[in-house]
Amino acid sequence: MRMAWALVLVWVTSGITSAQQLPVSWRVDDPQLAAYFAAEVRRIESRGLTEVQTLSDWQSQREERRRQLFDMLGLWPLPPRTDLQAVVTGTVDGDDYLVEKLQFQSLPGLYVTANLYRPKGLTQPAPAILYVCGHSQVKSNSVSYGNKTAYQHHGIWLARNGYVCLTLDTLQLGEIEGDHHGTYRLGQWWWNRRGYTPAGVEAWNSIRALDYLETRPEVDRSRLGMTGRSGGGSYTWTTAALDERVKAAAPVAGITDLHNQVVDGAVEGHCDCMFFRNTYRWDFAMNAALIAPRPLLLVNTDADTLFPLDGVQRLFAQTRRIYGLYSAYDRLGLVIGPGPHLDSPNLQVPVLRWFDQHLKGTTGTLEGYAEKQFTPDQLRVFTELPTGSKNARIQESFGPVLTRPANLPELQRFLRERVFAGWPEHPGPLALRETGREEVGGLRLRLFEFLSQAEVPLKLWVVDRPADAASRVRLEWLDSASWPQFQAELANRFPQLMAQPPGASGTATPWTQPAPGEVVVGFAARGWGPHAWLGDDRKQTQIRRRFQLLGQTADGMRVWDLRRAWAAIRQLQPACEIQLSAAGSRAVMAALAAAWEEPPGLTVKVGTLPGVREDEPDLLQLDALGPTEEWLPLLGDRIVRSREP
Repeated sequence: MRMAWALVLVWVTSGITSAQQLPVSWRVDDPQLAAYFAAEVRRIESRGLTEVQTLSDWQSQREERRRQLFDMLGLWPLPPRTDLQAVVTGTVDGDDYLVEKLQFQSLPGLYVTANLYRPKGLTQPAPAILYVCGHSQVKSNSVSYGNKTAYQHHGIWLARNGYVCLTLDTLQLGEIEGDHHGTYRLGQWWWNRRGYTPAGVEAWNSIRALDYLETRPEVDRSRLGMTGRSGGGSYTWTTAALDERVKAAAPVAGITDLHNQVVDGAVEGHCDCMFFRNTYRWDFAMNAALIAPRPLLLVNTDADTLFPLDGVQRLFAQTRRIYGLYSAYDRLGLVIGPGPHLDSPNLQVPVLRWFDQHLKGTTGTLEGYAEKQFTPDQLRVFTELPTGSKNARIQESFGPVLTRPANLPELQRFLRERVFAGWPEHPGPLALRETGREEVGGLRLRLFEFLSQAEVPLKLWVVDRPADAASRVRLEWLDSASWPQFQAELANRFPQLMAQPPGASGTATPWTQPAPGEVVVGFAARGWGPHAWLGDDRKQTQIRRRFQLLGQTADGMRVWDLRRAWAAIRQLQPACEIQLSAAGSRAVMAALAAAWEEPPGLTVKVGTLPGVREDEPDLLQLDALGPTEEWLPLLGDRIVRSREP
């Protein structure tokens, strides 16, 4: 049956979802932390596309921006385009179209399973669509059939309307199952240290799928389009930004702005495959703008909590500015349909219209919308999975090998550009001020507050002997495990100024007892001890993931806090040497902080280093430096090795 459906470019209904209607559990309950995230997003929003005023402005930075996107996906420099070793394992007859079951290797051992839908009776090469799937588990008796089987109706409809359609499985929920959930639910924060994101694998698989489509005689390689919904929408706008062979793109429910993700909490509904490592601190409209001036249709529903409408509209407005510089407003469209985050046929009609207009140059009638025709087993590619597949462990090897620094200046540059790119460009005032003091038995406790960043006030607990002339500061860097003991000791000695922590035993420790000529300073970085953020373990995970989207990590910003604490101590005790002893992950973090401090005046005593990678600090791309033992010598006499714990 042929049906005449009209393309609707903007279709807004009354059920609009704003950020305020997102789940309450996605909010950051800690007011100070919420204010920090909002301020960081504003800083990022003030850069990027808002600075682009002319076409020349944009063209002068476009290719560097594209390189940055490759880089943030772990694809710079690009991996070699090895032989795809494509194999068609079977064919299914669909009356007026055929379905080929096929697999190829995007890298040796990295398998991609797919179904190719092609119209029968083609007399000349046809336009082709790369369809990338969202998450939809299709599994029975421990056999995964791939999410491509759940999205088969899209391939059928496209084939019935004259397109060749290649529908890809994703790493997660494919026939050969990998994982998209390293930081989302598995606690594998070492993905950050490797600079790994499954979004990079999905982008690379899509690029290689375009390579495959170009080998098919049925395909007109000059007319390639790309679409997909949810995760597939995300892979569409990423791949189309990277690869200009995509002549028209239509991401469906796969894109919104940074404000929605970080401030409003939409990140809590997304696994890791939706995001690149935001090293260059982009708002996400930058990604969409890289597709300009090629035809781009953004598609969403008005009650989608994963991609709230207000963020979609803001992103569209920013992207539209870039299309306007090209005088290409007619190549950018926005479709808003009614409903939540569902695979709605209403959204697919304008998508096919978009491809007809920009890949066929027609606006004719469409073949009736298709339904699923095949059982999952009919579309299964492998009867037995190949041995030696890397899919389940690709996170161990995917990504470029970076050049290791050979000296201190190279180490500083690497750290600033790769590991700590999210640090403030300018330190800002410390605003150091005393907030209380108490003297007992010749000892004095003074409390100080300073600003690590404008929205991050931190504290120092300074214990000294007022009658002594101090020559050194012993800095106790406290985490959430060591803070209660330190707090209890202070409360025992200074009961008016310090509250005894609940359940404290009152047992004295040597921490706050300064030796002659010594000042003891206690300090806890953000999120630790007295600065701990509100929320259970699940919320702490989502807080850490928000930092990732800002091009930061919580541990990376704690290293910044330590540097700021050193600066505050120097204001208080300018003639004193600062000594810090640390072990485990804090030893690594303290050593990295010392990379910018000029000796003499600071000594970091490094004790036992982390024994397993799960105990390493969560720092972006740190693994590129190699084992800690190999780069520590670059720090010279800033570091003293110690056997003490």
